[in-house]
Amino acid sequence: MNWRNHIQADPEVLVGKPAIKGTRLAVEFILGLYEAGWTEQQILDNYPRLTQDDLRAVFAYLQDCIKDELILIRA
Repeated sequence: MNWRNHIQADPEVLVGKPAIKGTRLAVEFILGLYEAGWTEQQILDNYPRLTQDDLRAVFAYLQDCIKDELILIRA
């Protein structure tokens, strides 16, 4: 999956945070919903502009960040 088709970082939207294209829903926010126990279906039901591919793109984006060592874990 090419997450770039679904996620953008526009300085005029959410101060440049990576977000789902055409929305003001940041990748960070979507991940927070999953962390809080929301299911994919709950997210799609509550945010009808999102698609399953948008949600998959969040994880593809995160995978690229981890692969490129853009996430630092401090002990």
